[in-house]
Amino acid sequence: MDTKEQIQEYINSQPEAKRSDMQALHHLILQIRLGCKLWFLDGKNSEGKIVSNPNIGYGHYTIQYADGTSREFYQIGLNANTTGISVYIMGIDDKKYLAENFGQTLGKASVTGYCIKFKKLADINIDILETAIRFGFNAT
Repeated sequence: MDTKEQIQEYINSQPEAKRSDMQALHHLILQIRLGCKLWFLDGKNSEGKIVSNPNIGYGHYTIQYADGTSREFYQIGLNANTTGISVYIMGIDDKKYLAENFGQTLGKASVTGYCIKFKKLADINIDILETAIRFGFNAT
């Protein structure tokens, strides 16, 4: 199964309301960054043990570690969780930036250093979320 099929299977496995929101966000992110690299992380470690929720990733950037090593990772992440949906904006150095610049106008969402979490799409201002996602793609 290729990455696109894994992503669609993951979205389709969600309960109806969350599935519709996830599909809408997936399409929005693909519109923002046409032709970006797609990722699907199933949440399992190398031994097959579940260690996190599955994640859909979009785009790519290189993480540089202090020891001189590096690895590629996605710029924007999307996942469903028990309380709703999370959008991850990776690679931001200033961990207060998202909350300070988007938190007050986003709507009913929790905003941390790199995560925007909300129960359903109708609870947030989609235009502000789109701006945050665009920022994330441009920041890395």
